[in-house]
Amino acid sequence: MHDSDTDLIYSQAHNQVKNFTFDAQVVEVFPDMISRSVPGYKTIIDTIGRLSERFTQDDSNIYDLGCSLGAATLAMRKGITANNCKIIGVDNSIDMVKRCKMHVDAFKGDTPVTIIEGNIQDIDIENASMVVLNFTLQFIEKSQRQALLSKIAQGLKPGGLLVLSEKISSDDNVIDDVLINLHHNFKRDNGYSELEVAQKRSALEKVMLTDSLDVHKERLTQAGFQHVSLWFQCFNFTSLIAIK
Repeated sequence: MHDSDTDLIYSQAHNQVKNFTFDAQVVEVFPDMISRSVPGYKTIIDTIGRLSERFTQDDSNIYDLGCSLGAATLAMRKGITANNCKIIGVDNSIDMVKRCKMHVDAFKGDTPVTIIEGNIQDIDIENASMVVLNFTLQFIEKSQRQALLSKIAQGLKPGGLLVLSEKISSDDNVIDDVLINLHHNFKRDNGYSELEVAQKRSALEKVMLTDSLDVHKERLTQAGFQHVSLWFQCFNFTSLIAIK
């Protein structure tokens, strides 16, 4: 017996596994999917909230780019102590945006939140003190990632913060294999079958293109961030902070 919010999308064999999309089917089970698939997700979200307490500035904008159901947005709204701030969440999935608005409206907070359906590459970043890309950049074409990070850096105020969380790959094939196997075992321990792990991997392989940690750090430096550091890693899941 499973609840309707349990992720069973890949539990049955698919004749052809289609590319992964953040559609209505995924939205229904997204919290379960994330908690069982991404090691340390709660720690990352909680820390985004703590960072918002330190880095948000008065009279500024805060952006959650690829906001999905608003977990990072809500964590930041809870953590913000600065005055006259505004949070702008952006996602290109209409199904995510609809549900995100419901989640945000269900929690009261002093900081106003606007959730927008749109392409994060088309959104103007301006007067920002904090920007979050939480497992979002990996779905952008590799050739377009530098431009997006540069746009974010330009839109941040001095001392502003970018949190970049990404699944990474390693240039060392032996290490890559170890980390991938650890992650697959993590998913199996959380109740996913061999079939589910294999089909989910197949669905993601053409839409989620990972980079190495070194590539991420180089891009952030090239974008104009003065201080860049890895602050979290579990297996091949990481989060970095970059300060302008």
